[in-house]
Amino acid sequence: MKKILAFTYGILAYVIFLGAFLYAVGFVGQFIVPKDINTGPENTLISAFIVNLLLLSVFAIQHSLMARPAFKKWITKFISPAIERSTYVLLSSLALVLLFWQWQPMPYVIWSVGNETAVMIIRGIFALGWLIVFLSTFMINHFELFGLKQIFDNLKNRKTPSPHFQVRLFYGIVRHPIMLGFLIAFWATPMMTLGNLIFTVMTTAYILVAVKFLEERDLRKTIGKEYELYQKRVPMIIPFSNRA
Repeated sequence: MKKILAFTYGILAYVIFLGAFLYAVGFVGQFIVPKDINTGPENTLISAFIVNLLLLSVFAIQHSLMARPAFKKWITKFISPAIERSTYVLLSSLALVLLFWQWQPMPYVIWSVGNETAVMIIRGIFALGWLIVFLSTFMINHFELFGLKQIFDNLKNRKTPSPHFQVRLFYGIVRHPIMLGFLIAFWATPMMTLGNLIFTVMTTAYILVAVKFLEERDLRKTIGKEYELYQKRVPMIIPFSNRA
């Protein structure tokens, strides 16, 4: 029964993640969803900035803290290791839902592209960014990344092996193609408002800092010399650049 509950919990966490991911595309891209980054009740500029800063901080702290090996070791004292990743995925998704729900629009236009051809090109780059994110998850292990493999192995009484370091496709161009995809998608907009710019600048800063000073440090400790050689060979986020 515990294994069935863990499996159900993991599936539910993945479904919520999938919904949050798809909503994020519309939220940032400003289409289809009922509330996007530039819609909703307007507040004063200072109040909106403070609320949005807090929302982004909640996501950044949760996302970074729960990804650290020390936190994973601590939390598995209270929950099954089989659902540790699903719990991370679920709480990250809920932090995003909170951000979508409470985000305060700041509709002052920074730039706006009027040419229809240019708008179509920018929209194409936006879609390319999200496609890179999606495909990159399968170039490692999509099902393990989002906790599905762990709950399935647990259901089948199998132990999930430790992730094996491998370099496939996009990962031979940059070390963090998922983050590259997010950066492309966030910056590729034909209309950049103040709220959109704050979201984009802050998420860009968070990605660069978290990857360089947290994730890369953990990967060096976990993988060792092989990852250090990989760092020397492949740039962090900017393709075809010098090692960073």
